[in-house]
Formats: sequence, structure tokens, C-alpha cells
Amino acid sequence: MRIAIFQGAFFPVPPMLGGAVEKRWFALAKEFARRGHEVVHISRSMKEYPDSEVIDGVQHLRIKGYDTPKSGIVLKALDLLYTLRGRKLFSTNYDVVVSNTFWAPLVLPKQTRKVCMVDVARMPKGQLKLYKDVARLRTNSSPVAVAARNELPEMQHKKVVMIPNPLPFTPAREVDLTQKKPIILYTGRVHPEKGLDLLVEAYSKTNQAFKLQIVGAWKVTGGGGGDEYVESLRQKANGAEIEFVGPVYNTEALNKYYEDASIFVYPSVAEQGETFGLAPLEAMAWGCAPIVSNLSCFQDFIKGNQNGLIFDHRADNAVDQLAAHIMNLQGNRSLRETLATNAIAVRESHSTRHIADQFLQEFEQMLKTND
Repeated sequence: MRIAIFQGAFFPVPPMLGGAVEKRWFALAKEFARRGHEVVHISRSMKEYPDSEVIDGVQHLRIKGYDTPKSGIVLKALDLLYTLRGRKLFSTNYDVVVSNTFWAPLVLPKQTRKVCMVDVARMPKGQLKLYKDVARLRTNSSPVAVAARNELPEMQHKKVVMIPNPLPFTPAREVDLTQKKPIILYTGRVHPEKGLDLLVEAYSKTNQAFKLQIVGAWKVTGGGGGDEYVESLRQKANGAEIEFVGPVYNTEALNKYYEDASIFVYPSVAEQGETFGLAPLEAMAWGCAPIVSNLSCFQDFIKGNQNGLIFDHRADNAVDQLAAHIMNLQGNRSLRETLATNAIAVRESHSTRHIADQFLQEFEQMLKTND
């Protein structure tokens, strides 16, 4: 197959500024090429990268993009300019096109739209009904798939498919649970919607036998809640020592935090903003016993008391529930290691190879439909 992947306007590929979407499509593109498919990956240009090069069998083409603006309106305008610039690269026919821009399903040539899979990585906001000509709407979790179907007439529901996100890395070594350290870890943006108030308050109610590390950006420019928010978390800690590490963008460095930690807590309260939960998946791949909030997106891969623990973030006693889970895992090594051992299975179920299988099967179905 000839496959084109059209990345967004604001992050480069290979990822050098972060970007979970860019990370996974960079990995998937290489896997498609490894299996003999002809892959073209279109993304934002950067001075550090040539406008055209081949990486692991994938042809990379780069066009002028932009830094992410604060204004959503400006963002859509810049995305349109970028997409129109990229449109010129679609004079060649592709068997499959994967779109990661808002405008591509509307402005690409009609023949291209007919073979287009739109990557719906966030909760849709009414735009999907505009994408009448596309072949597929790929969602990354069950709740996003439900939301997508709710935006469409029933006759178009068959266009919606759910394929989970792959792990953005292939683990370089096996997990040795005996080498785990007494560390509780959170990774992600340090922002109120991530429920860190709950985590810090819960931690302050435990005996702090394990150290709490919070890894992620708190500066507003990095998507965090700002210096005042971090200071408010310190106040809620009631003297409990918490290490605020800051952002870690290097994959290997981040994996070392996962590899060391025994418990991973992701207490997100973002009912609409959280659509998959990549950080818990990454932690599970490195043998962390996860504790997550009761958002439906996590339930695609975390089963309570089997490979993780779940607390009800909506409950009045949410903090007490979370504190009890932390204390339970700190004191019960057998439970902790049982959950961790089961969690490691995501290395296979969410490997790039396994998820690539699912995409390629769907691409084949798209080709049959368009014959």
C-alpha cells in the first residue's frame, strides 16, 4: 500500500518538542514501512531537519508550520494555512491517507478524502459531521467512539472504528520487580484537571513510607497550571515531602522514572479532556502498579483489582479512597507485584507491532470499500 500520514502544524517529526500524537505516528510509520508498505510522513519543518529525508524506510516531507498559539481561533487559522500548504503534496494518489489536521478532511482533493482516515485523538466538538467524505474516523478509546457516533447520523456509524494508541516506545529490557524502589510516581501536565489536588491531599494522609515524585511541566507555557498552582499543592501537602521534578521529554530518561517506581497514580478529573491515558499505559509497561480515577477511558486497559486499582474521583470521600489504595499497595507487596505483573502485559497488547496490525487490517477494509 501507499500510505500518507499528514501530521499537524505545530509539532515536528521526529518529535523534538514533545507531542504524543507525533510520537506514536512516527513509530507506526516505521512499522508500516518495515512490512513493505510505501510510507510518506508529512509534518512541520524545523531548521534542525531537512525538508526531505528517509528515516527507516519512511519518506519524510516537511512544510512550514507554527508554534502553538494561545488563541484557539488563531490556532485553527494557522492549521488551515498549513493544511493548504500541504495539500500541494497530494497530487499523487495514495491508497490510504491518515489525517491529523482539522482541515485536511475538508480541503484535500475529493479523491484523497475518500481514502482518508481521520485520527480522532480527543473528544469531538461537533466537527465530525463535517467530514462526510472520509472513509474512517479512528478513535483511540471506547468513550471517544461513543462520542463520535453521537455526532453522526446512524448510517455513518460504521465509519467509526476504535483502535487504541500504541506504546510510544519498545521496551529495551525486561522488568525486574525486585529492583523497584519505594516511589509513588505521577507523570503528565501539572494542571488542576489532572486531579493532583486529590493526590497530594491523599498522600499527606498516608505514612509517606514511599516517596512521591511528580514529573511534568507546571509552567503555563508547557500546558501546566502555573507557579501559583504548584505552590497551592505544596500547601495542601501539609509538610509531606514531594519532589516536583519538572518536565522530562527524553523517552529513555522518562522510562527510568517508570522503571524505578513501584506505584503509579494518575488521578485525572478531566471528564471530557482525558481520552486515553498514555501515561498509565507507559507506567504499566515498566511494571508499576497503577491507581487511576474512574474515568471510562482507563477502563479499556485497566481492570480493577486485576492489573490496577480504581478510585471514584467524583465521590465525597475521593481523597480517603485514594489514600487507602496508596496505603494498601505500600504495605502489601504481594498485591503490588501481582498487579504489576499483570500490567506488564500491555507491552504486547499495546505494542506498536500489535496496533499496526489493527491499522493495516482497517486500511485493507478501506481499500475493499473503495474498489
